[in-house]
Amino acid sequence: MAKPNVVTKDELIEAAKRCILEKGIHRLTLRSVAEGAGVTQGTVYYHFGSKDQLMLEIVENMCTSSWNSLNTMSKQEGKNIHWIQAALRSAHERTTKDAYFHSLFVSLIVAGLNNEQIREKLGKMLQFENRVLKEQMEAVIGNNVLHGVSLDVWSVLFNALIDGLAIQALVAKETDLDGLYHELNLLVNKLLEAST
Repeated sequence: MAKPNVVTKDELIEAAKRCILEKGIHRLTLRSVAEGAGVTQGTVYYHFGSKDQLMLEIVENMCTSSWNSLNTMSKQEGKNIHWIQAALRSAHERTTKDAYFHSLFVSLIVAGLNNEQIREKLGKMLQFENRVLKEQMEAVIGNNVLHGVSLDVWSVLFNALIDGLAIQALVAKETDLDGLYHELNLLVNKLLEAST
């Protein structure tokens, strides 16, 4: 029997994440989320309106949580350099076989090609990520320029690089992500060491 409609949007997002982990992204529906949360499908529809909106809010939730955690780390005394390893580790973990974040993200990009609202929300999310990444880089190097290139540009390049590696992982299954992330970690550390 369904619970009364006293479920929060965050609880539904968590139920959707569990559904994806247990059944796979291809089985994510408003109905499956409702069943997982013990509410009616109408309740899920009330909060999200569509599967695309639900997927978008899952991605936003995961991004915001991850970036806020990294942002907090970058501001702690003596910890700001460690956010680099934490950020790369987090990005690497999101590209593993069982991770669904980038599958959702790519699905939303495709949906956004024909849906202005989704495209705008994804654009705002990327702007948020780029801004937080820039702030974190400033905390480490104490400067707004790295090797003659503004941190505005570096933040977009690093963000695009991580998303590009995720696409490689989704499409080219033989991609050696462990090796790539190891080398990327070395590259980023060398860039930052040479700047200080």
